[in-house]
Amino acid sequence: MASPAPLVASISHQMVALQTLQLLQQEWGWGDGPSAPGSPRGPDHVPSAQARRSGQMRTRRGLGRGSTGARGFPEAGGLRGAEGGAELLPFPRDRGPCTLARMAMRSALARVVDSTSELVSVEQTLLGPLQQERPFPVHLKDSVEFRNICSHLALQIEGQQFDRDLNAAHQCLKTIVKKLIQSLANLPSDAHMVACASLRQILQNLPDV
Repeated sequence: MASPAPLVASISHQMVALQTLQLLQQEWGWGDGPSAPGSPRGPDHVPSAQARRSGQMRTRRGLGRGSTGARGFPEAGGLRGAEGGAELLPFPRDRGPCTLARMAMRSALARVVDSTSELVSVEQTLLGPLQQERPFPVHLKDSVEFRNICSHLALQIEGQQFDRDLNAAHQCLKTIVKKLIQSLANLPSDAHMVACASLRQILQNLPDV
């Protein structure tokens, strides 16, 4: 029986990234909840963990574009606490007119959030049982990189660096999904076919940008 440890660790990093991105949406007033802006939309969005960390996300007034950590992504061991993640810079919710560029950025962020949530769900419900039955490669490094990119993204203010980090998160998430599909390609059982189909559905929500 294969050890599920690499997949479990990969999911853990992706959940930290998801929580970071959701809190970023809340800070910007970009939540999609019908009753409260920024509220989680379902059980896949781990609301208990989100609520626990929301009190920790305070301003880092010493951080800015030129501060330490604004270039390059932190190493895996460089994140705070067991959960990792980053503190968010403060953003006013009233940020002026909603330009086309801002709408596009909001849509791109929402796409990454939704796709990450779907990926975690597929990994937990489909890939976890499969990994225990028959081993397949899990590229943990990519999930660590994705978490670090999202943590770095949360420290940015609107501008070119934010756009670059968001695009990097988008591309890294696509890489994770594609590698999982490749890992399952040589396991032609019905269960693996279902998992691959679910992963391909996620890719459809992540078109090239």
